[in-house]
Amino acid sequence: MKLDVLAFGVHPDDVELSCGGVLLVEKKQGKKTGIIDLTQGELGTRGTAETRYTEATEAAKILEVDVRENLKMADGFFENNELNQLKIVEIVRKYKPEIVLCNAPTDRHPDHGRSAKLVADAAFLSGLQKVETRYNGEKQLAWRPKYVLNYIQDRLLMPDFVIDITEVFEQKLKSIQSYTTQFYTPNENGPQTYISTPDFLDSVIYRHKWFGKMIGVKYAEGFISEKTVGFKNFDALIKENT
Repeated sequence: MKLDVLAFGVHPDDVELSCGGVLLVEKKQGKKTGIIDLTQGELGTRGTAETRYTEATEAAKILEVDVRENLKMADGFFENNELNQLKIVEIVRKYKPEIVLCNAPTDRHPDHGRSAKLVADAAFLSGLQKVETRYNGEKQLAWRPKYVLNYIQDRLLMPDFVIDITEVFEQKLKSIQSYTTQFYTPNENGPQTYISTPDFLDSVIYRHKWFGKMIGVKYAEGFISEKTVGFKNFDALIKENT
């Protein structure tokens, strides 16, 4: 299956928090979308790898993605090395996405920035014919996405552009709330963490409101691009409300 947009997250829930809205926007325009989790989130203080799989499956249904896979790299200890790069190269060549989304280039959690560099490096290598990979025993063809974009997570990084997600925001929020062991849920047992307080989800909502205010809409998601983003015409631009 060829995908239009493929979002990578180092932990299950990264994509939901940061770019789930854009995946829904693209899906509602008839695009094919997918999520690749690099790790199982096994070092998370609350929940287990097994509960994260259950939660990720439910979130994927809410986000209406066509595929979701987990590469089972070591949470907290994965490296940007040849082995892990080739795992991602295989995935990129398997799904041939036009757009790749990945973690913030720098963030509170060190896994985020490290995984962003890993995905970007692998996406480039995927376009080199002499980098050989196989899927189901067959040699894969080289493929390089048109853009690799970083979504914004915990730290306030200024986006290069934002995308209106107002119409799908409530659906995106439900995908986040699928992670009942990770975020605030009444009567959920477990130690309190940085992301399990009610205030954390409030901050997520406020962030999207702030990005939305930048372009005169209610909610938006922000993205960073190392490569200059181009438009075919001005129709792609949103006119700010006055």
